[in-house]
Amino acid sequence: MKWKWKHIAAVLCLSFLGALVFYVFQVDKVWQVVLYLPGNANPSEEGDHVLTPGPSPYYIIRESNKCPEGKPPPFLVLLILTVAGEVEARNAIRQTWGNESLAPGLGIIRLFLLGVQESKLGHLQQKTLEAESLRHHDIIQEDFLDTYYNLTLKTLMGMNWVAMHCPRASYVMKTDSDMLVNTVFLIHKLLRPGLNPKTNYFTGYIMPSRDMATNRNKSSKWYMPPEEYSNEMYPEFCSGTGYVFSGDMATKLYGTSLNIPLLRLEDVYVGICLERLGIKPTPSPKGLFSNYRVPFSKAIYRNIVTSHHIDPGRMLDYWHKMWV
Repeated sequence: MKWKWKHIAAVLCLSFLGALVFYVFQVDKVWQVVLYLPGNANPSEEGDHVLTPGPSPYYIIRESNKCPEGKPPPFLVLLILTVAGEVEARNAIRQTWGNESLAPGLGIIRLFLLGVQESKLGHLQQKTLEAESLRHHDIIQEDFLDTYYNLTLKTLMGMNWVAMHCPRASYVMKTDSDMLVNTVFLIHKLLRPGLNPKTNYFTGYIMPSRDMATNRNKSSKWYMPPEEYSNEMYPEFCSGTGYVFSGDMATKLYGTSLNIPLLRLEDVYVGICLERLGIKPTPSPKGLFSNYRVPFSKAIYRNIVTSHHIDPGRMLDYWHKMWV
């Protein structure tokens, strides 16, 4: 029997549909959180790459077994933004406030968030980073350029990871590698594990009203082009140096981000996502969260959550003095 063109076309269509269905069910069941994000891949005037989206929904380093099913969910997930060369800082955090054994019976998960380096040493750094990952199992990485203006992508990567792999976590903290975080105070005094976990909760250092005005100074690190954000005022937002949110917010924030064009300023962008969700940051007691380096004293550091601009040597020294 001779095949007619319409028969051939029908077979080809069915084959294509079958392949498409197979592909959909093989993408690790992440249709709702895939990382095909809108972005601006044009370089900035300084030569930095702005909001370059990853080419695929796959991580380079995923750590998908960090929060296994069948075990109690962690009380706190720490999402720590870092870059490949900050090995000393990561090791200091592992020994101090990021130690996963700080809250016995509750569970802390520590994750360092990275993109990829574009440099002559990039390949060597990547191999070193992968070896570090095999040793500590606390690194997640995606294929976007690791630049200041891509901190938004990096933060969304962390929220995506929590939404995919640890959605029952009670709380999440996003912070930076040059921060000292008093996780003991955060857990036992602010979040208080004896109470039912909060929902729709987001707190940190709420930026003062003078910083809500959109910065149009092209020479500023925090310059916001009007073509990216046209409003003259930002919604209320928390400093990206360190903020805490309830576990349910990871999925909500990430899902909302899929419908909001990315911005170069990560903390502002998260504030816009919160506004879209109709959720306002919860004020914390004054002085708990700081976006500057707090002068050290044992009494003060044992009763705050964050201090900024802490190098690895200070981190180890301060932490030791806090608890002796």
